[in-house]
Amino acid sequence: MDHVSATGGRDMSGGLIDERASQRVFFGVSALLFAASSVVTIVRCASMSTMGEMPMPGGWTMSMAWMRMCGQTWPGVAASFLGMWIVMMAAMMLPSLVPMLWRYRQAVGRPGETRLGRLTALVGASYFFVWTAFGMAAFVLGVALTTVEMQLPALAGTVPLAVGVVVLSAGMLQFSAWKARHLACCRAAPGRGGTLPPDAGTAWRYGLRLGLHCSYCCAGLTAILLVAGFMDLRVMGAVTAAITVERLAPYGERVARVIGAGMVGAGVLLIARAVGFG
Repeated sequence: MDHVSATGGRDMSGGLIDERASQRVFFGVSALLFAASSVVTIVRCASMSTMGEMPMPGGWTMSMAWMRMCGQTWPGVAASFLGMWIVMMAAMMLPSLVPMLWRYRQAVGRPGETRLGRLTALVGASYFFVWTAFGMAAFVLGVALTTVEMQLPALAGTVPLAVGVVVLSAGMLQFSAWKARHLACCRAAPGRGGTLPPDAGTAWRYGLRLGLHCSYCCAGLTAILLVAGFMDLRVMGAVTAAITVERLAPYGERVARVIGAGMVGAGVLLIARAVGFG
């Protein structure tokens, strides 16, 4: 009996050591990915800032991210935008995504460290596949709006007011049941120890569902990012902090409403400035 107990103790100790090693590797790789994506984003934003921005009627400036420069083709511009979008989304979403990926690993169980790593990577790939699709839609919409604004100076002059309306609307969205439902899905954790089958199809679908809920939940904050400063590191930092806190902090729905109140206030201020009262 003593021999069996000792063996069981060694097995349990070995399992704990394996889990700790797996945890260190997982969070170490995640930290490296976050650091790399953050550095690339910062460097890209700095290079874009050296290109300058185009002054527009209404006292605002247009980012060059939506424009085709001399010698560029539209497929090349789109590829450059999507590459930057994916890297930027990685830097912004990884702080809140990594805990979700760890919970997925715990829910799958222990099918083998190498296989578990591949499944986790597949979840992350399908998650960012959703964000890539949204990036493609944002690029098409951004180019269309830029073209119209370039051709209609009178319309371009209303952009500051439109930005304020978008920020105000995004803030109000934070109080909606729609936001609360998708935020709850983002925060929900699967059970532990084999509650999810360890296969590629399940991993891909799990990442897609998580990505869809996340993108819907972030719709307002993403809209602010696009209209208020797509290549502005301060706006990126504020949006990243808001997304991370409302997903990971206790009482996420209340946190989302507090963030929404700040967004509503900012929207009202922007509208007041646009109409000449600020």
